[in-house]
Amino acid sequence: MQLTKFTLILFCFLSVTVSAQRTISAKLIDSTKQIPIPFATILIDDNTGVISNDKGAFNITINKKITLQDSLYISCLGYKQKQIALHTFRDSIIVLSPKTIDLNEVYLTNKNYTLEEILDKVKTGLQTNYDFDFTKRKLFFRESYYTKMQKSDIKIEKSTIPEINQAFIDSIIASVPKNTDDHTEILAELYGKNDVEQPQKIEILKASRLYDKKNEVTFENYEKRFNQIIKKHVKRDSYFKIKSGWFGTKEAIDSSFFEGRKEEKETAEFIKKKKEQEELRKANFLKYRKNSIHRFENDNFLSEDSDLNFLTKSRRYEFELKDFAYLNNEFVYTISFKPKRRADFEGTMYVNTDDFAVVRVDYKNVKPLRKFGLLGVSLKEDLREGTIIFQKNNNNKYTLKYVDVSYGQQVGIKRPIKIVEKNKHVKGRRKQNEVSGDIHFIVRNIQKKELIIFENNPISEIDFNNFTEKPSVTPKYLPQYDPEFWKGYNIIEPNQAIKDFKVIETDN
Repeated sequence: MQLTKFTLILFCFLSVTVSAQRTISAKLIDSTKQIPIPFATILIDDNTGVISNDKGAFNITINKKITLQDSLYISCLGYKQKQIALHTFRDSIIVLSPKTIDLNEVYLTNKNYTLEEILDKVKTGLQTNYDFDFTKRKLFFRESYYTKMQKSDIKIEKSTIPEINQAFIDSIIASVPKNTDDHTEILAELYGKNDVEQPQKIEILKASRLYDKKNEVTFENYEKRFNQIIKKHVKRDSYFKIKSGWFGTKEAIDSSFFEGRKEEKETAEFIKKKKEQEELRKANFLKYRKNSIHRFENDNFLSEDSDLNFLTKSRRYEFELKDFAYLNNEFVYTISFKPKRRADFEGTMYVNTDDFAVVRVDYKNVKPLRKFGLLGVSLKEDLREGTIIFQKNNNNKYTLKYVDVSYGQQVGIKRPIKIVEKNKHVKGRRKQNEVSGDIHFIVRNIQKKELIIFENNPISEIDFNNFTEKPSVTPKYLPQYDPEFWKGYNIIEPNQAIKDFKVIETDN
């Protein structure tokens, strides 16, 4: 009997525990066009919310017992806000209806300002509408790299070293992965002033890195093989002359290369050194990610140094007041911009009709941002597009809520190359060996960054100074996408490429 009571109590306890956490996954669809709705805000309360990704999908975890009063609140630019009772919600598709605007109501709100007057008020408000003071931001950051080898060709024209032949070079090229991707995800709390020049402190709560480790050691076996070839054919007191077209350089050979490495012993001093290196590696991960996140959150129209300069250098742009929209229960002006001179971007900004704060910007480049080509070496940065969203905090100031930016570039090299071994200590000709040929590579790189700030709370300078960073954190390596890793945490729903990522095991 006692066991039965204990089992019943345990069952009730577990039932309450399970019901205290629930994860909702769904996709937002336009009711008229039947297309996904990206970058919508999904809230449970003021401190619990996410943003739908660029395909309209979202995932939100509720870490409390759901009551009859709890609802899901969904809002997006140009759509009617939707409220759904949580205790009855079971859908995987949520339909939002476009909101029609009553122009008479808008005109009463904005007093019928001209476009020039609106832009003047926007510029005036850049320093007053936004919060640049000390804050603590709880955030989720994702950075993805996609690399595609579009061309990889090396033709050997001459080689005095038998082992370095076309077949050997072709085997190296064949082993290089043609398509790779790498994803880093971080849940953290960032402390400091909302200014790119101000120092920051960070606490990384959880982090992962999704990539193929084999790509790091692709050339390990070939490096050993090269070393064997060089030791067999190259004299230890030689030097290399490397030439490509008109350009050349001289490179000496380190004599230690020919000396056998002594096996390192696991002494106390060696272990201590390894620990120091590990601590340094951990600290560098934290420092690098802190700086990159902070630069990313400040790379927008508020910074004078940003390339996104449609307001700071507005004379280069042509603006047009398109219409009005509805965002987070407030009216906004819809203003398009495009270059009329040397500017790089076109897009749309949405301006609050009451305080003239820019609350959202959608933009993309209209021409390559940077383009370089000289003597067979080329670089073209031809993609930068994104969305930036701000929202009001408890100080009635605007702070960053969400950023999604994609960058793209293409790098190419098409050059002849010649490597000559010379030795001045050998009688007769100094030239010992020669390898020459042509190389042609084209690589396409896409980088995508996403940042959502769940909470933005003001802190004092004393709070900032008293916080101490803990550098002992590294990302967890994931060989494939694991939906359980972020279970119980609110993040940005991953795209399909991340969900499909899996390291392919090969037989060695």
